[in-house]
Parts: sequence; structure tokens; C-alpha cells
Amino acid sequence: MFVTMLKGKLHQGRVTHCELEYEGSCAIDTRLLDAAGILPFEQIQIYNVDNGERFTTYAIEGEAGSGIISVNGAAAHKAAVGHRVIICAYGQMEAAEAREFTPDLVYLDAGNRIVRTGNGIPVQAA
Repeated sequence: MFVTMLKGKLHQGRVTHCELEYEGSCAIDTRLLDAAGILPFEQIQIYNVDNGERFTTYAIEGEAGSGIISVNGAAAHKAAVGHRVIICAYGQMEAAEAREFTPDLVYLDAGNRIVRTGNGIPVQAA
């Protein structure tokens, strides 16, 4: 049986651009893509912390070192410059592999600079 697992995540990124007339997708600084293990043209889920919107698009390369996170095309209606977003990519794998797998978690500051990385999330206390 295959299960869908979180593969990589950019946590608390800030939207830097919203380009309604752009071809679509989400442009992300290539250094951030690499850190999270997200490939250009890979499907991503974006969760907008500020307005609750959740949507699917694909990643494209943004200028390395720029900190760009640009929500483009129709998705530009679902975010605004300055909004905090969580960007996730998922992968499918066998259940046995999934038990050993750890995702690439990348935590960002307000300027979309990496403040830390990790491979796990602590157990949430009740």
C-alpha cells in the first residue's frame, strides 16, 4: 500500500509578490526550493495563515537569494503581499519506507531567510 507523506515544507514564508497576469504557479527563491527538496514544476499545496485559503499550484524557480515567494495567476486572488504561507510538497511511498522517512522542514523569518531546518515536529501536548 502507498501512503502520501509530507516531503518538504517552507514554514511561515511571506508572500513578496502577487502577479495576477503571470502565467500561473508560485515562484520561489531557488535556494528555498533546494532546502525543502521541492523541484521546479512540482505540485505544491499553499496554506495561507492569514486568511485560511488553501490551494494547489506548482513551483517555479525564483531568483536565488532574493527571498521571492510570488503567488501567480488565479491563485493571486488567494493571497496578498505580506501574508504568511506554509508551502508543502508531498510524495507517495510504500508504508514500510514511510515509517523511516523524514521530511525536509525549512523555517523562515519575515524576510524569507532560513532560520532553521529540521526533519521532525515535536509531539503536541494535550
